[in-house]
Amino acid sequence: MGRASVPAHGYYSFLNISKDGDLDLIPYPEEVVARARLIRLLILDIDGVLTDGRLYFDAKGEALKVFHVRDGHGIKMAQRGGLEVALVSGRRSDAAFQRARELGVSRFYEGVRDKVAILEELLAALNLTPREVAAVGDELVDLPLFHRVGLGVAVADAVPEVRAAAHWVTPLPGGRGAVREVCDLLLKAQGKWAEGVSPWMKVES
Repeated sequence: MGRASVPAHGYYSFLNISKDGDLDLIPYPEEVVARARLIRLLILDIDGVLTDGRLYFDAKGEALKVFHVRDGHGIKMAQRGGLEVALVSGRRSDAAFQRARELGVSRFYEGVRDKVAILEELLAALNLTPREVAAVGDELVDLPLFHRVGLGVAVADAVPEVRAAAHWVTPLPGGRGAVREVCDLLLKAQGKWAEGVSPWMKVES
């Protein structure tokens, strides 16, 4: 497991590899780490979270979406770490469905108007409590989820009301690696990150 320290100011700092190959200390509030330790299910919005929120239309009127490869890798690592992942969107999208299938995410919900109803369905199916669920969002429609789950996360460019309601706000915006940051947080808080990255790097334990 990676090393973690708890300074007097109540922040955890986990070892992380920077883009230059150096070890950086990434601080997380102590309360966020405590909440993240309990998470067993990660619910992700799609538009504005797994994408940057923009829609591209082709000549036939089909909506196209752009996904970030690092977010996908984070989801795969989270799954290998034993976390359930669900994608929940208010829109219908063939592109999102294909992305979910590519990532091996079988819990895919589209055209959703009541995300809390989907949460209740997932809690019953997986025998979980709300405190074992994390939700990542960017818009007002995500607020009811934030009020129910154990860890509500807003992406950096979420609307102000969502950022204010979140337990944690990612440094990166939606569609640009924010989901990867959430997956890293969960794996580090649960002591699974070092094992997850061991195929590619050696982390001191």
